[in-house]
Amino acid sequence: MRVKTAKGRKLSSTLWLERQLNDPYVARARAEGWRSRAAFKLIEIDDRFGFLKPGARVVDLGCAPGGWTQVAVARVNALGERRGRPVGRVIGVDLQPVEAIPGAEILELDFLAEGADAVVRERLGGRAEAVVSDMAAPASGHPPTDHLRIMALCEAAAEFAMDVLEPGGTFVAKVLAGGAEASLVKTLNRAFARVAHVKPPASRKDSSEKYLVATGFRGRPAEPGPA
Repeated sequence: MRVKTAKGRKLSSTLWLERQLNDPYVARARAEGWRSRAAFKLIEIDDRFGFLKPGARVVDLGCAPGGWTQVAVARVNALGERRGRPVGRVIGVDLQPVEAIPGAEILELDFLAEGADAVVRERLGGRAEAVVSDMAAPASGHPPTDHLRIMALCEAAAEFAMDVLEPGGTFVAKVLAGGAEASLVKTLNRAFARVAHVKPPASRKDSSEKYLVATGFRGRPAEPGPA
């Protein structure tokens, strides 16, 4: 489908609209009731790694608009719709208000704030089996800067995850290709049994995004001692 450039609309906006209208994942998201096409990224990641199990407790950081939270609710049976299966719990965390999602509790909260981890653990009623994050800092148009910003968010999310995950838990976060994630991967390799880079099929081919999936949480690594 081609979109004509309307008066007052930038070419970049027209190209974005054209891409949306021709994106099969956008159409599927509308048809299946997901709030964003990003829902399929988490579905595809979980199909591979299988960490969103019925009964699991999950935290979705930067959850707006809610697509990942919806997937977590469905997969951990947070609504109890699959009788005879354990019922999970899902907490969505975001700085901005998010429309209510059945089966999830949404916290309008800065996860970087002091004590945020304790608030989340209290609402969960324990530690989480999974912490997931599809957060991205606002684009500046300067790829190296955008990469550093998203890596800073990812590092902060990893620190939060290590404060709320139970042993054996999983951490998933979006990064951008660029190389600055080496120190984060090193930290995750010390804290988790396995760390993988994943680009799910729903991630657009022209996007530099990928996901770090860290499984088998072993506990926060000890700080290195003085030399």
